[in-house]
Amino acid sequence: MSTHRLPSPAGPERIAHLRDALLAAAFTADGLLDLLGAPAYAALARSETVPALRATRGDGPLETLVRLFLLQRPVAYGRAAAALPVEDCLADGWLVRDGDEVRATVDVRPYGGPQGEDWWIVSDLGCAVGGAGGIGGPGGVDRSGLVLGVGGASTTLAGLTVRAPVGRALDLGTGSGIQALHAARHAASVTATDTNPRALRIARLTLALSGAAEPDLREGSLFEPVAGEAYDLIVSNPPFVISPPSSERDRLVYRDGGMSGDDLCRTLVQRSAGHLTDGGWCQLLANWQHVEGEDWRERIASWVPSGCDAWIVQREVQDITQYAELWLRDAGAHLAGPAEYAARYDAWLEEFEARKTRAVGFGWITLRKSGADRPSVIAEEWPHPVEQPLGEAVVAHFERQDFLRTHDDAALLAARFRLADEVVQEQVGLPGAEDPEHVVLRQNRGMRRATKVDTVGAGFAGVCDGTLSAGRILDAIAQLLGEDPVVLRDRTPDSIRLLVEQGFLRPVDEPVDGWGDEPGAGATGSVDGRGE
Repeated sequence: MSTHRLPSPAGPERIAHLRDALLAAAFTADGLLDLLGAPAYAALARSETVPALRATRGDGPLETLVRLFLLQRPVAYGRAAAALPVEDCLADGWLVRDGDEVRATVDVRPYGGPQGEDWWIVSDLGCAVGGAGGIGGPGGVDRSGLVLGVGGASTTLAGLTVRAPVGRALDLGTGSGIQALHAARHAASVTATDTNPRALRIARLTLALSGAAEPDLREGSLFEPVAGEAYDLIVSNPPFVISPPSSERDRLVYRDGGMSGDDLCRTLVQRSAGHLTDGGWCQLLANWQHVEGEDWRERIASWVPSGCDAWIVQREVQDITQYAELWLRDAGAHLAGPAEYAARYDAWLEEFEARKTRAVGFGWITLRKSGADRPSVIAEEWPHPVEQPLGEAVVAHFERQDFLRTHDDAALLAARFRLADEVVQEQVGLPGAEDPEHVVLRQNRGMRRATKVDTVGAGFAGVCDGTLSAGRILDAIAQLLGEDPVVLRDRTPDSIRLLVEQGFLRPVDEPVDGWGDEPGAGATGSVDGRGE
């Protein structure tokens, strides 16, 4: 595997002919599922190739393309010519010839767009199907500049991103170009940056092959390439891995940002406000250290720049040994021999010990430049399953914070609410008991939250249909329970705020559905389960 050559299409007509050939052969996400079947398709997402090899023993065009671009197997020239404009592909560098066979120079992955679009993600060979050999496989040539394909992190960020129409979008650290490709659907212009010039070339191929407008591609670190510019949307899947120092050749730029600890993510967050328009969004994935003696929520919240609201969600926590093992295996260090592996492992633990790091968190950070004097900054842990895409849920979260920020207790009791449509009530208790031990409200959409409520909370939520103010509902409950209505009004606003904040109750006089009801906004599946 070499990293020196990439395709250079002669012009838009040639790449359109290639795209037409891929479509004609059903080399799409749906076509792959039909050909491989669910088990082999899922195995390929785990970087396991044997089931797909067995499913592509035929000689049809789709089998040929799967073997060429996904499994990186050479095929006979005649088979390739039956599936592709082979001479153009050879001339443009998508294929190289080796005697009577041809082989691919890059990985090309079918990817389903949010509205059923057929897209293709380009990456380096061995960077989407690596198996237990680590990214790029063992013994690769100059792996430092490898560009990964689309994987779980990429699709997570794509599903989180707010998809409101915007003027300017920035994909910071574009890699294969997947975030820029999504942004091209709803942004008038897209700028994509990366420190790796190879990534910029691959991003151009991804967007061109998928039929998107070419982005403004710029080389450089963090916000250096866009100094003095502002954007309505900034998305970033940065090289957030927290690793010990390494040489430039050993550093894998797709994951190692070259800064100590979690400084890269902190810097990205802190500087984002200076490049956001009023009301603009910045959304990114991040790793952060759990430092001895510090609350991780307070530590990450301190990164948020003034004038920005923030929603920080920790999805996973790994102890330092788990974390080191994950990324050592990702790099193929486990194949270097026991002594070399142990030395590298020890270097990771030494770095964590020096920084008093006891664990590493992974999650999402969303910023909105609100200009508020009292910004809403919420950091929470939510490791439970969610329903992607979450773009609309993100918008709704910040709209609820706006509502709560402008409503004191009196205004809150004067407001009217309705129970969110997706909420169900569960009663938990011993069989045969007259009353439940507790009542749980549960969401079946979005974040899929659950919260315990008392009798008053359950009764209040059940009555909220938008017709009566919160205060009038509480007065009725007080009369029913024989309680003092003044006391009930005094002690209930905090509970109402929590139900509003978490999305169980929606103010009827405020926007509750975000910016639209576009079905399927966000990312659908990918063939590959790892990657950026």
